[in-house]
Amino acid sequence: MTDTKRWTLAVLVDNEAGVLSRVVRLFSGKGYNIESLAVGTTDDPKESRITIEVLATEDQLQLVCNQLRKLICVHSVKVLHPDHSIRRELVLIKVFAHTSEIRNEVIQIANIFRASIIDVSISSLTLAVIGDESKAEAMQNLLKEFGILELVRTGMVALERGQYTIDEQTKEKGEFDYGKNVL
Repeated sequence: MTDTKRWTLAVLVDNEAGVLSRVVRLFSGKGYNIESLAVGTTDDPKESRITIEVLATEDQLQLVCNQLRKLICVHSVKVLHPDHSIRRELVLIKVFAHTSEIRNEVIQIANIFRASIIDVSISSLTLAVIGDESKAEAMQNLLKEFGILELVRTGMVALERGQYTIDEQTKEKGEFDYGKNVL
């Protein structure tokens, strides 16, 4: 049996009501849990791009990608290989900081992680950090001792490196050819 691992999918779809629901239903209907989901319009307001992270085997991934491609609202499906893509997530963290000493410590941690302080009040600081899971989790672990009041994550977004895009018309044959058995 092949191992289950995290895969990142980029799915280009029609930007209209109900499309996200159809895509998500496909995953739940197959019994797959979506680990991360981020959706937004592209430079073309008629299209949206969905970034989905899912835990699956290679066979399961192949099945779900083939099923996605059959949906009329789906224009393109691309599995983004970790070595050839950029993955980022935005995390907002509100931390209890009721003294100037605590605020200074939190600000130092924010500086180490290149996080932005986006809100300051008498008793709290809100930080924004952009990065991969390990960066967000490391910062979160350090801030736990101060008391995290609230935390929200956007879900992972990803793009292929270089000039290549999800639009199949811009692809060059053989680019990032890392194995025929992986999509």
